[in-house]
Amino acid sequence: MNVCIVKTLAGNRLEKFLPTVFSETWKYGRIVIERENGKRAVLGRVQQRLLNLFFGIFLARLLSPSDYGLVGMLTIFTLIAGSLQESGFISAITNRRDVTSNDYNAVFWFSILVSVSVYVLLFFCAPLIARFYDEPRLIPLSRFIFLCFVLSSTATAHSAYLFRNLMVKKRTIAQLSALAVSGTVGVTAAYNGLAYWGIALQSVTYVLVSSMCYWLLTPWRPSFHIDFRPLREMFGFSSRVLATNIFVHINNNIFSVLLGRLFSAVQVGYYTQAAKWNMMGYNTVNGMIVGVAQPVLSQVAGDKARQLAVFRKMLRFTAFVSFPLMLGLAFIARELIVVCVTGKWLASVPMMQILCVWGAFVPVQGLFSNLVISSGKSHIYMWNTIILCLLQIVVLVSMSPYGIENMIVAFVAVNMAWLGVWYLFVRQQLDLRFLDLLRDVLPFALIALATMAATYYITRGISDIYLLLAAKVVTAAVIYMAMMWVCRAKVLRESIEFLRRRSVRHDR
Repeated sequence: MNVCIVKTLAGNRLEKFLPTVFSETWKYGRIVIERENGKRAVLGRVQQRLLNLFFGIFLARLLSPSDYGLVGMLTIFTLIAGSLQESGFISAITNRRDVTSNDYNAVFWFSILVSVSVYVLLFFCAPLIARFYDEPRLIPLSRFIFLCFVLSSTATAHSAYLFRNLMVKKRTIAQLSALAVSGTVGVTAAYNGLAYWGIALQSVTYVLVSSMCYWLLTPWRPSFHIDFRPLREMFGFSSRVLATNIFVHINNNIFSVLLGRLFSAVQVGYYTQAAKWNMMGYNTVNGMIVGVAQPVLSQVAGDKARQLAVFRKMLRFTAFVSFPLMLGLAFIARELIVVCVTGKWLASVPMMQILCVWGAFVPVQGLFSNLVISSGKSHIYMWNTIILCLLQIVVLVSMSPYGIENMIVAFVAVNMAWLGVWYLFVRQQLDLRFLDLLRDVLPFALIALATMAATYYITRGISDIYLLLAAKVVTAAVIYMAMMWVCRAKVLRESIEFLRRRSVRHDR
């Protein structure tokens, strides 16, 4: 779960451009990041990723690809049900000028009502889901995992309260506590031979603990005075968020559905592992962007010229970080997988390498879509997401006879081509010429590719896999930074100066 810290402003203190990139929930309307809370949010996200990585490595070592695949088949159902349960009301509450206890109460009872209804439906549909995948083990597993969104519904309003009131520290405490407890439960269960039930227990425990923490850390409490009238005022806004979130989840998990239907749980598991490392990579880039964007955005005025200048600066920084990191991740994929999660996951390496190519462009797409959203055109983002989702389904089904890797290649190709669609909408908002776009992005991609090629030839004689992994990382980092220095890349000097100023302020 990602922590996004936003604050609605009714007055004139408004940033018209918000190039922050979040992996889960998109915010619409007039929002600005509160600086101090933004720092806490970034730190919290880093801590969460480290905990996820720590427990994820242990689980991957203990469990089989089939175990991960079984749970992966159910992910899309859980996420869509969770979106229905939340129904976009957290975002809607965040963007309301005035919020009363009755508003939170309406969201609380609506969330519980929807989640229980959806759970009952999915409970009886479990045999159909198992039949769809031809996997009988999914019947009890799905009925247990689907408890997640029922449990989370009890804290939807509390989460919205913390979110709106910028209680970042409390949200971080809740999420880190849930990660630590659930990770321990999951690893313990897997170690004792419970197989895929270890992942299921981890998921349910996380939701249970985080929901309990939200209750303990939030002063607001629900009442039995049930009045759904406040929801009518929020429905127009929340419905767009809901529709968008559903199709985002479909986009992100369509592979698990198709692979589970057309191939096997083992193949789903390999893909899940590959996608996990890819996601961790580009989410790391996103975290870096958020941290650097805050001081830059504080200087932005409302005119188009300054918006364009800031956008291009953020675009250059994104490319500067994203391409070497994601292409480097693809470059070290084999060594990383073997060292971290053992050779039984080697089949996921080619998938991971292909996905990392698209992963290098994900933050760029995030900048494009955030600019569109910040201009008040959330409907464009929604319809773009829906159309892309439908296109991907058609393409992936068409490519399924040609194997999993070709399906992933097609997925990457479609998404990269769709960047052109995003660019057209960006061009409507800002006078960003295509040639300037290439100038801001292409040099970093080419230098990153040259870096990996040089590193390959330098390190190809190393046979020890641990030494090879370390040598590739260090050599690539040194070569890339050296080439940036030789080319006198302005973004490198700006980044060094930014870090130097932060260090000076910290020392003071």
